[in-house]
Amino acid sequence: MFFNKFFPKKVVRSTYSINFKKYYKNGYRGVLFDIDNTLVPHGEAADDKAIEFFQKLRDLGFKFCLISNNKEERVKSFADKVGAPYIFDAHKPSRDGYNKAMEIIGTDINETIFVGDQVFTDVFGGNRASLYTILVRPIHHKEEIQIVLKRYLEKPVLFFYKMRDRKKLKKENKQYNKKRLKLLALKRKNKEVVVEDNNENGAD
Repeated sequence: MFFNKFFPKKVVRSTYSINFKKYYKNGYRGVLFDIDNTLVPHGEAADDKAIEFFQKLRDLGFKFCLISNNKEERVKSFADKVGAPYIFDAHKPSRDGYNKAMEIIGTDINETIFVGDQVFTDVFGGNRASLYTILVRPIHHKEEIQIVLKRYLEKPVLFFYKMRDRKKLKKENKQYNKKRLKLLALKRKNKEVVVEDNNENGAD
């Protein structure tokens, strides 16, 4: 189906309601975030809730990066307050910003989540980069006119998203997670082999 490429892996009410502890247990180590209407209302500064939220992510062991299409002045001011690396003018849905963000935090597609509030930029871009994408509801209705227009176009996508076969979706998600965990286990095994080789070489 044409709409599949715009479908998130999961839709939740709010960024702050996501069970990141569960995702960490399932092998995820990095999170990429949009800012406006994902973490705070459009254009607003990082509040205490956002600052505490990022500290909790640190405590869990997550690495994170902000990725926004906005200008550096806006992105940097928010990033500095929450203590996060950032990418501005990311040109989402281009893959480049997502890939660069993963390079910054040192994670790969099998251990990275993307969280955003827009289908055609955030989710589509995250899907193109092969990430686990989570769509959240916009925090506030106040948005720039071009985003308001996109919201109307998002409606048919979300309609078909809700109409999917739940049993089939559950099966696909299990297969996706099984493959992802297998790849992560292989990655860890390869790292262990490299460490052992280095130790043996150092012993000579």
